[in-house]
Amino acid sequence: MTGSTGTGTGTASGAPAPTGPPYRVALVGYGLAGSVFHAPLVAATEGLVLDTIVTSSQERRERARGEFPDVRFAATADELWERADELDLVIVASPNRTHVQVATAALEAGLPVVVDKPIAGTAAEARSLAGLAEKRGLLLSVFQNRRWDNDFLTLRRLLEDGELGEVQRFESRFERWRPQLKGGWRESGAPEEIGGLLYDLGSHVVDQALVLFGPAVRVYAESDVRRPGAEADDDTFIAVTHIGGVRSHLYMSATAAQLGPRFRVLGSAAGYVKYGLDPQEAALREGKRPQPGRPWGEEPQELWGRMGSGESPLTGGGHPVETRPGDYPAYYAQVAAALRDGTAPPVGAYEAADALDVLQAARRSAREGVTVELGA
Repeated sequence: MTGSTGTGTGTASGAPAPTGPPYRVALVGYGLAGSVFHAPLVAATEGLVLDTIVTSSQERRERARGEFPDVRFAATADELWERADELDLVIVASPNRTHVQVATAALEAGLPVVVDKPIAGTAAEARSLAGLAEKRGLLLSVFQNRRWDNDFLTLRRLLEDGELGEVQRFESRFERWRPQLKGGWRESGAPEEIGGLLYDLGSHVVDQALVLFGPAVRVYAESDVRRPGAEADDDTFIAVTHIGGVRSHLYMSATAAQLGPRFRVLGSAAGYVKYGLDPQEAALREGKRPQPGRPWGEEPQELWGRMGSGESPLTGGGHPVETRPGDYPAYYAQVAAALRDGTAPPVGAYEAADALDVLQAARRSAREGVTVELGA
C-alpha cells in the first residue's frame, strides 16, 4: 500500500496536511451514494485519489468517466481482491444487502474499509465486522455524513456552550413529500434488502441523537406503510430515552405533506428550532464540488434557526442563530489522516452497532407494540 506517516500543519477540514503519495481508493457501487457523495468527496480530498469504480453498468461508467477521466473500472468487487496490493482503501457504496459481504472480503484481502450506512442489518454483524478489522489491524469506518450537517454542527456548539440549559427533549425530523413510489431496493419489503426508512433515514437521526445525548436505555416506535403499493416502512417514529434522561423524538417520513422543523430542541433555559435540510446534498446533486479555500455548505441568513423561549419562532420569537457551514469533506479528510497516522477513524463500527441496537429495538417495538429496554 502507498502512503506514509507524518504530522503536517493542518487543512481546512482540521486534518493534518498529507505527505507522501495519495492513497488509492476503490469505490464499490456508483448509484446514488457512490456518484453523489463518495466519488466527489474522495476526489476533493488531499491525500486520496479515486483509482477504481466497481460497476457493471455501461451508462454509469460513461457518466463516471466524464467526471473522473483517469479512473479504472471493474465489473465486480472480486476483481479488486486479485490486485489488492494496488489499492489502499475500499469504499462500500453498493446496495445494503451487500455491505457485510463486500466489507468482509475487503478486510480479509488486507484492505481498510469505509462502509456506507447502515453498515449491516444487525448490530451483531456490525460488531463481527469491527472485530475482524481489529484482528487484522485495519481501519473500518461508517459513512455517517450527517454528523457534518450544518444544523448538527450548530446544535453541537450550542450544547457545548450550555446556551439551552439542561436539554429535556430533542426532536429531529427527516421528512419528505413523495406520495409516488420511486421503486428500487430501498422501497423493497424483502428483509434481505434492508430497505425502508427505519434503516435509511433512521440510521442518520438515531446516530445523531446518540452522538448528542449518549446511549439509549429505552426505545418505543411506530412504523407504518402508508403509500399504495409500498412494501417497506415509509412513515416511522422513534422515541428514545437516553441514559442521561434526555428524550429524543425522531421522525422519518416520505408522506409528510407539511414538513416540520428539522430540529426542535427544548432546554431548561431556551429552545432552538431549525427548519430546512443542510444544503450539501443538493449542491452535490447539482454537480457542485467542494474546493479548497472556496465557501462550502453555507446557507443564507433567512434560513438560520432561532433560539429563545416563550414564543414560536414562526411569529418572531427568539433570535436568529448563525448556522455553521456544513462540512462533508471533513469525513474523508479524517479518513486520510487515520490511514496515515493510525489514529481513530471519524466514525467507528462499534458506534454504528450501537445505533443498530436502537433500530432493531425500534423494529421490534413497532411490530409488537411494546417498549424495549436496552442494556438490561
